[in-house]
Amino acid sequence: MPEPVFELRQVAHQFGQFPALVNINLQIYPGDRVALVGSSGAGKSTLLRLLNGAILPTQGEVWALGRNLSQLRSRQLRQVQRQIGTIHQQFHLVDNLSVIHNVNAGHLGRWSLVKALLSLIIPQEVSTAQAALTQVGIPEKLYTRTDRLSGGQQQRVALARVLVQDPIAILADEPIASLDPELSREVMDLLRDLSQQAGRTLVVSLHDINFARSHCQRIIGLRQGTIIFDAPTEQVSATMITELYSLELSETQGVTRGSLES
Repeated sequence: MPEPVFELRQVAHQFGQFPALVNINLQIYPGDRVALVGSSGAGKSTLLRLLNGAILPTQGEVWALGRNLSQLRSRQLRQVQRQIGTIHQQFHLVDNLSVIHNVNAGHLGRWSLVKALLSLIIPQEVSTAQAALTQVGIPEKLYTRTDRLSGGQQQRVALARVLVQDPIAILADEPIASLDPELSREVMDLLRDLSQQAGRTLVVSLHDINFARSHCQRIIGLRQGTIIFDAPTEQVSATMITELYSLELSETQGVTRGSLES
């Protein structure tokens, strides 16, 4: 068995007095495609932020790429984070810059400050950015201002930024939450293909169970900060999904009837 890319050992995390995650034990291996599902507030985003070291656990240990994140100095933590690409629900793009500058942000962990500043004047590694945009299907948008793109195109720019970063693992926090069904499928197809092509690990939080089933090999169900189930996709039944949401269904706006069908 290979060493896990991510491992959580007896992890808990609190925001003030609120327990966001409780007693989480989890291992994610190279090449895994994992969907995190559950109601809003179940702990999915918190779990992703722990995996990339954006926050540290209140209790327990989070290991990424063989390193205990709580024991790393700031520089060592940044070295680990360079190998983990994160796609945020809000894209985290600079709207008034052109696409190439946003894509090149994926290099910032490796570039010197001088090169990063120079690239804002004379874009660097243009061919790399162009290749990444070609992979996500919008090569013609290289010099377009980012705020002139559609939501789906902006999500593709965020994907291209991760591609130039060339990470070992990709974390995606609700990457299709603001997209229509057709664009959602296109983005999920891209995420699956980009992870398969290079053997990257993918961990993605989703509200739509159908996409979790069709694009991931493993589904982890979270409720109130605890893991309710962790199983291969083919073993996750409609009953398991229904029970996952049953206590909070009336409070959950992101779960539709289609999401609960097998």
